[in-house]
Amino acid sequence: MENPKIRFKGYTKDWEQRKLGELGTVQTCKRIFKDQTSEKGDIPFFKNGTIGLEPDSYISREMYEEFRRLYPYPEVGDTLISVVGSIGRTAEYTGKDEYFQDSNVVWLKTDGSINKKFLKISYQVIKWLIEGSTVKHLYNDNILRSEIIMPVSQIEQAKIAEFFEELDHLITLHQRKCDELKKMKKYMLQNMFI
Repeated sequence: MENPKIRFKGYTKDWEQRKLGELGTVQTCKRIFKDQTSEKGDIPFFKNGTIGLEPDSYISREMYEEFRRLYPYPEVGDTLISVVGSIGRTAEYTGKDEYFQDSNVVWLKTDGSINKKFLKISYQVIKWLIEGSTVKHLYNDNILRSEIIMPVSQIEQAKIAEFFEELDHLITLHQRKCDELKKMKKYMLQNMFI
């Protein structure tokens, strides 16, 4: 495999192409049925359409505590992926009390050979093996067969992840400033020309 054209200074080890299945396993939370959710409640319940956004459903704290104790649950830093409809939408699990829709929101439980933040960045460029004509779906087997290119060095992985996180932070700051200026412009237009 050819190494990337742009590298941080001091990093010369080769990159490798790996299948995600070589780096971990796909995990999903225990199934929650619609009649077990409500519009208000203790614990936000994220579905494929709300992952990374605002929840529109909730579950009880008792159910959350029981299911979290007995069934797979993401670790802090795991990246959750929407695998139906809006495929590829991601959200990083930060440790908050929240629950995620089974089979439609998954994460890769890594074996420690890849930096989780590097993996999150890589999800933006992976060519997912998507199936379906009407409703697009990213099945677990297809996730595990999807390929990623990565530096062997976890130090380089961390450096790359840090670089892109900083870019995302700057974009967010400038987006907020832009939104504020648009509001100010709208306010001024409405009040100067009336």
